[in-house]
Amino acid sequence: MTTYANSAKLAIMAITEFKSALNQVATERGISAESVLDSIKTALVSAYKKDYQEQNNQPFPEDIEITAELNPETGEAKVLQGDKDVTPAGFGRIAAQTAKQVILQKIRETEKDVILKEFREKIGTIMTGLIFKAEGSVLVFDLGKAHGIMPPSEKVEGEDYRMNMKAKVLIKDIREGPKGTEIIVSRSDPKFISRLFESEVPEIASGTVVIEAIAREAGARTKLAVWSKDDKVDPIGSCVGQKGVRVQAVIAELNGEKVDIIPYSPLIEKYIAAALSPAKVADVQIANPDIKEAVVSVPEDQLSLAIGKEGQNVRLAFKLTKWKIDIKGAPSIFGETKEEKDKKAEQNSARKKSVGIWDKDIKERRAIQEKSLEETPPAAIDTPAADPQTTGTATDTDTNN
Repeated sequence: MTTYANSAKLAIMAITEFKSALNQVATERGISAESVLDSIKTALVSAYKKDYQEQNNQPFPEDIEITAELNPETGEAKVLQGDKDVTPAGFGRIAAQTAKQVILQKIRETEKDVILKEFREKIGTIMTGLIFKAEGSVLVFDLGKAHGIMPPSEKVEGEDYRMNMKAKVLIKDIREGPKGTEIIVSRSDPKFISRLFESEVPEIASGTVVIEAIAREAGARTKLAVWSKDDKVDPIGSCVGQKGVRVQAVIAELNGEKVDIIPYSPLIEKYIAAALSPAKVADVQIANPDIKEAVVSVPEDQLSLAIGKEGQNVRLAFKLTKWKIDIKGAPSIFGETKEEKDKKAEQNSARKKSVGIWDKDIKERRAIQEKSLEETPPAAIDTPAADPQTTGTATDTDTNN
């Protein structure tokens, strides 16, 4: 290893300039001065090793430890091998260029960490963003300090998204994506509804009125179950507001999506009946509490309302209550379980076998009757007709069998 004579001190910049820049970065970027100094030291070591490799045409020995010292007051730096100052002459220009690049990178990384930490604390809250780019079916929102990514699954079907359009979004998650760490935003998540009501209803924001559950088919309909910790506060009225002003503000943000606000009840029969609103329910029977299955009776004129368009109303009621709801007189929208299908197939098979046996018996008896008739001589015209009762009995027997 070449030994550099004459240890030198590297002044990165004038004392006042260095301190001023250090304080500015720390204050404006929200990065600690210690973090910036550590980045500079790392850059100096990297620059020294790179210079050594260029000067000696060989890699820097891995078994030799190099450190850098930096005076935060003066900006003076030196490279050390152990306690020995090995800062080479003329190292300043190379070090400054390399250090600048690495420092900027370190600052960007640290700044990004600060921003991500800030947004992690905002997960579950609503922000207003500006759509400024579309990457295929993915929208990119400008959230101020960072960009938010809205995948297709977080969009609302039917909503019109345009460039430079402002929109409220839910900060849903922060996760690693193909291009690094991504802030995921959503308008379709049920929690988006919850936060909108929280911003419009002071009783929800204060915790007096509680949103127990939300079921949503984004863009079409949402069901919201609420209750109040204070008997004097009407949870439904609080959410609706005077002349419906509160709920209408939420609906406007949702571009007309229907919102059903229902009272939550710990009595499951009552809760299920309310969940099927706006339909009027006549009766709710618990069919199987173990698998959470209930049978609901509704007046005939309420049947289509209870089911909803393409089963939407009963489907949302199921999502809201977590109970399977079978409405009398209506086909199930939940589909048959394997056990139900097997049982039905077994019953159909038995029925076919049973019908087959009777069909064979009927055919045999009819053959005997026809043979008997052929062997009997024709009756005279004036002979009385066959006894109607006998004929009827034979016919009835055939029919019944």
